[in-house]
Amino acid sequence: MSTHVRLLPFGGPEGKQAHLITDGTPTRLSLLADNIENQQIEAAAVLVALTRSVLEGPGNPSAAELHLFLERLLDSTTEVLNICESRGQRIPPYEGEESEE
Repeated sequence: MSTHVRLLPFGGPEGKQAHLITDGTPTRLSLLADNIENQQIEAAAVLVALTRSVLEGPGNPSAAELHLFLERLLDSTTEVLNICESRGQRIPPYEGEESEE
């Protein structure tokens, strides 16, 4: 039986990364993680569009507004990079290519 390790889109105790180890079949936790990842990606897309409209719109955003957007963009980018890392770990190597593990 094959073992699959998945980096979850939410942290474990003390904010540490959490992993799910399964045999590759969908579980309640893996489906929850899929749902959370999809929400995080959608939120990032909305944030990018909103930030673009503020930056390209009339007037100049205040320093406080820019600070808020930068904080949210940082949070969102961190979440999306976590998703990329998790999905990248689950991509099997090309045929004939050795795994790095």
